[in-house]
Amino acid sequence: MMRFDILTLFPEMFQGPLSESILKRAQQAGLLHIHLHDIRDYTTDRHRSADDYPYGGGAGMVLKPEPLARCLEAVLAEDGQPDGERPPVVLLTPAGRLFTQAQAQAWARQPRLILICGHYEGVDERFIERYVSDEVSIGDYVLTGGELAAMVVVDAVGRLVPGVLDLSSLGEESHDGGLLEYPQYTRPANWRGSEVPPVLLSGHHAEIARWRHEQRLRRTLERRPDLLKRARLSERDREILRSWGWQPEETSER
Repeated sequence: MMRFDILTLFPEMFQGPLSESILKRAQQAGLLHIHLHDIRDYTTDRHRSADDYPYGGGAGMVLKPEPLARCLEAVLAEDGQPDGERPPVVLLTPAGRLFTQAQAQAWARQPRLILICGHYEGVDERFIERYVSDEVSIGDYVLTGGELAAMVVVDAVGRLVPGVLDLSSLGEESHDGGLLEYPQYTRPANWRGSEVPPVLLSGHHAEIARWRHEQRLRRTLERRPDLLKRARLSERDREILRSWGWQPEETSER
């Protein structure tokens, strides 16, 4: 079982994504517990203001530290964890490090994960320095807020929690071992004149496995050659890739 706590200015945004499909079934089965916390509930003025103008001038607004701190402290107190045993407290921000499958796998082994949705021009740095253990971005682009990014993290991490998905479906998907997934086919065998690769119809499991692995190599080389620098490659893998024109020293430049 894993618990997610999401601190946000817009909890209503999560209702659709968290109440459908696999995440819905996982919650119904008690495998995932997702709690939404409205930061504005921890403000003290009648306007429920969670943001203010940045010191030094500039466009936009900044999330104030005090409402965020009150909200987070209330969330941390819900299960009585002492300060030394805090779960990861993650701020979703374009300034964070890139969220990866490896990070999703690491967080899926945690019993609890706290996500803070950044908004406006950012969050007061003093709150980040005091409370945030990690800053993460889901890509090199800017969203209107961290809510969509938090949904991505919950989905990516939640599906890896034991029992949420069949383990056999996780073995060779994209980014497992640093490679992209092989192409998939289903019935009919002939669709509008396009045939399924014969090897998949052969019933020869070893040949199918070999073909799929080579397809993973080819697809990664064609689409994300940068991943090959970190992928777990055998010497045969390297020979196959070199036969297709792969030059390891150039993977970061393509």
